[in-house]
Amino acid sequence: MTSGQPQRRTGLPGRPGYDLDSLLAVAVRVFNERGYDATSMDTLAKSLGLTKSSIYHHVSSKEELLDLALNRALSGLFAVTTEPGATTGRYIDRLEHVVRRSVKVLVSELPYVTLLLRLRGNSEIERRALARRREFDAFVADLVAHAAAEGDLDATVDPGLASRLLFGMVNSLIEWYRPRPGHNADDLADTVVAVAFHGLRTSA
Repeated sequence: MTSGQPQRRTGLPGRPGYDLDSLLAVAVRVFNERGYDATSMDTLAKSLGLTKSSIYHHVSSKEELLDLALNRALSGLFAVTTEPGATTGRYIDRLEHVVRRSVKVLVSELPYVTLLLRLRGNSEIERRALARRREFDAFVADLVAHAAAEGDLDATVDPGLASRLLFGMVNSLIEWYRPRPGHNADDLADTVVAVAFHGLRTSA
């Protein structure tokens, strides 16, 4: 497989109820539960109720499933960086937009982002995904630096440290957030933005 975007298969059903997307969803769930390295194609086949040959109808390997899953998470995050809210206006507003939208991406793609954030870099695919994560982190750090230069953030705070702390809070959502009736991504994003940009203390 090349270092670019993985080839996406057509997803022709290998068995009723399973196309590529539904197969990938189950694979990601198993990867998150058992760990990617500890998950074999036999394990995936048993979880899906399929033969391994049925899985190979869609993908060539477990590695391809990982590549597809990680690219789904990364594509969602990088799409945020090209939105008008992230590329125009004052940098503090761009930063807030990226934080807000990143929370929504995390919620909508929770299993895939969880897999991304738990990578250990044990394979070329994982190392490539981690390199792309660092590109995203650098984009956020650049927003922080420019927001400080415009006078909207404390210029004494290291931009890289600030961005890591900021997204440390966002990324921690994978450890405890679970969708519940009456709670939606907008409410969660509003709370994260309020805490990150305005703090917990009431104004005097």
